[in-house]
Amino acid sequence: MKKKKIIVPLTLLLAAALYFVFFYKNKTLKFVPENADVVILIDVKRLTGQYISSFIAHPSKWTESKKKDKKTISLKDSGIKTPDFLQIFHFKGTRFSEWYSVVELKDPQKFLTYLKNHQFISKGKNVFQKDQIFVRIEDENGFIGSSASGFENISQQLHSSEKRTLNADELINNALGSVSFISGKTIQNFSIELKSDEIEIKNTSETGSLASIVEDLQKKNHFLEIELDGRNVKNYARLFDKTIADSAQISYFKATADLEQVNDTIISYGYDDNFNEIEKKTFQKIIQPNYVINLQSSSPERTWAYFQHQKWLNAQDQFTAIPFQPNQIERREGNFIIKSTRKPIVLSPKLKENYIFVRNSPMLISSLSIFSPAEKKILSDIDYIFYGNKANGYWLKIKAKKAELPLILRW
Repeated sequence: MKKKKIIVPLTLLLAAALYFVFFYKNKTLKFVPENADVVILIDVKRLTGQYISSFIAHPSKWTESKKKDKKTISLKDSGIKTPDFLQIFHFKGTRFSEWYSVVELKDPQKFLTYLKNHQFISKGKNVFQKDQIFVRIEDENGFIGSSASGFENISQQLHSSEKRTLNADELINNALGSVSFISGKTIQNFSIELKSDEIEIKNTSETGSLASIVEDLQKKNHFLEIELDGRNVKNYARLFDKTIADSAQISYFKATADLEQVNDTIISYGYDDNFNEIEKKTFQKIIQPNYVINLQSSSPERTWAYFQHQKWLNAQDQFTAIPFQPNQIERREGNFIIKSTRKPIVLSPKLKENYIFVRNSPMLISSLSIFSPAEKKILSDIDYIFYGNKANGYWLKIKAKKAELPLILRW
């Protein structure tokens, strides 16, 4: 009888502990700035639960931790307070490549040791950098970003008496994560789902027609396939230049491209022993795309004038906005056709759909010198990336290659 009296409260205590560890979440988002226009939210506890269940199901990972370098400090020992929701944001009006996050520090000194252990270099004023990652330690917080230019903005807003107050339920709904576009009081949410060998970001469950496009594109062997209407062209153009879409008047975009490794000749000059100038030739292998692009315009004359104003056309009728030369641009009524001339390819048939399909290629990975070996390993694991749009439905799919382990244990 006494044992039963002990077991019942212990069971309740264990259940309460499990609830707070794995299910209870503080849904108040403290680190979303007032001028953030895009917020990525990750449910850390849900991600942890998914990781644990995958880890238990794959015994081959159980002994891997023993093989790791004991001198390297792990993230769980870094002094960072594990958040219930990881908040990653982008500031309105900044470059698309600039993203930031704020983490709470339970031990700032331990976090500093973690940064030094992972070869972060001090840039002064508590700012540290490794490759494309910048970190700033301020009081009990750590600012993390792809640039250091937004750190002062974050600091000012953290110390401001007027802060944006958001609840996680406004951005995420029963998913691993979300991508939210914020415009004033309007919020458009896209769910993030991590599956065994793919990541999906979408705002619709009706992906059947878009999936059929993927099946069709996979049967071909092109590196890149794009077809976009005027609305999608404008949305993508604004990521790089807010004025280009309206100024160029592009109402349709279609492109097909392949990659090829070619020999590039480098000519330099030196002098012999008698100070006579001599020409030296060296050769290197580079990756070049072969491509064809079809642009349609609602106002061809205005589009052509815009190209000229931007100095994107030269005397040889080459479109210099595309850095891969040589190419040729020609006008066909309301169409502009841009072709690489070294090895022309044929434009794929029009599907009258909106999509971007990028197939992974070993040649592409080898040419990306800005990425570290670890980042290249992740990229090499990707099979293809697909974006599709149907009416108001959007779907982004990152498909990984089939492997023994699920993505959450690979990356």
